[in-house]
Amino acid sequence: MRLSRFFLPVLKEAPSDIEIVSHRLMVRAGMIRQEAAGIYAWLPLGLIVLKKIEQIVREEMVRAGAIECLMPTLQLADLWRESGRYDDYGQEMLRITDRHERELLYGPTNEEMITEIFRAYVKSYKALPLNLFHIQWKFRDERRPRFGVMRGREFLMKDAYSFDVDEASARKAYNRMFVAYLNLFARMGLKAVPMRADTGPIGGDLSHEFIILADTGESQVFCHKDLIEMGAPGPDVDWDDLQGAVDRRTALYAATEEMHDETRFTAEVPEASRLSARGIEVGHIFYFGDKYSRPMKANITGPDGVDRPAQMGSYGVGVSRLVAGIIEASHDDSGIVWPDSVAPFGVALINLRPGDEACDAACEQAYAALAKAGKDPLYDDTDERPGGKFAKADLIGAPWQLVIGPKGLAEGAVELKRRATGEKQSVPLDAALTQLCG
Repeated sequence: MRLSRFFLPVLKEAPSDIEIVSHRLMVRAGMIRQEAAGIYAWLPLGLIVLKKIEQIVREEMVRAGAIECLMPTLQLADLWRESGRYDDYGQEMLRITDRHERELLYGPTNEEMITEIFRAYVKSYKALPLNLFHIQWKFRDERRPRFGVMRGREFLMKDAYSFDVDEASARKAYNRMFVAYLNLFARMGLKAVPMRADTGPIGGDLSHEFIILADTGESQVFCHKDLIEMGAPGPDVDWDDLQGAVDRRTALYAATEEMHDETRFTAEVPEASRLSARGIEVGHIFYFGDKYSRPMKANITGPDGVDRPAQMGSYGVGVSRLVAGIIEASHDDSGIVWPDSVAPFGVALINLRPGDEACDAACEQAYAALAKAGKDPLYDDTDERPGGKFAKADLIGAPWQLVIGPKGLAEGAVELKRRATGEKQSVPLDAALTQLCG
């Protein structure tokens, strides 16, 4: 992409009422624009990142055996009355009446709708296990939306729903999502710690939040330090036997402040290994048995010929929230430092003197080579001063910067900078392209 043809409305300063780093940097980098309280337009730079995160989530769900579908944003209120949640959910639910006086709601989650779909088609245990997921916009009418897309009213979420014949099978489904979450967060350059959590309005008796540590986290978390250094299981696991991978993590103390037990924490974790920090929730998984299938009569016939409610779980990832979460975990004083896997552009190609024949020719050569190699270059071919170009490249956080100017070319060199470390190399253009393109 040539910057002269791209829409990138960067700001030198963010509004003074912005409270956290990710919100400030997303506004300054031209990623989002607020349209109403807690509601944002995603501008081109932000949308590229959002789509990359969405694709990683999708790939790891499919790898773990889940099947993608798409449910509507509007749901019938009667479905929620069947489960008993319509009156209990409170003012966070946006309730709508259409021209025919039908009561609808803008879905904050989809347990009821997916259960209705399941019961319409699945009658036997032979069709199980089944895990359906979708990635869809949701709405919760937060009393005080804040922190940009971290706690907005409209948000993009991946939610998956598992159906099984019995509790043992359902817990295997839970473990698959547990491991899939560790893998997908690792692919985004995040160290996410699974923590026993309150089930809240979703319900059930087993729940884990996946937390990334950040000074601006919304809640206090407590855990064994070893969990921070424990790597993700990776894709090459036995997906039919994951209990060991789950047990290695759940055996170590980890809890959000709602579930924290100071006595247990002190007794189970050596003082040198205790970690208390602020954290950001980026995923939440639940096993809730027949909480929805029983009242909604989503029954299946078991191998013994007896009908029973399906055993269910649900598994959420805040896709739009992750954009902010990654920035909170990876930034510096100059701007965003994107992990390679989610960066909007792989290389910021900077022409220090557009119009100079040698500079233009070298930049065109580099741009063509980078694009052909799939490195998603952003070519700054504008007439802005060099200082402004460098500041913009740092702000938007492309993992690499390739700087081409007349002085360097006269000496047979270009500058290659790694955004994360600030390390700079002066090398011939061919060598730089070899390093970048592999």
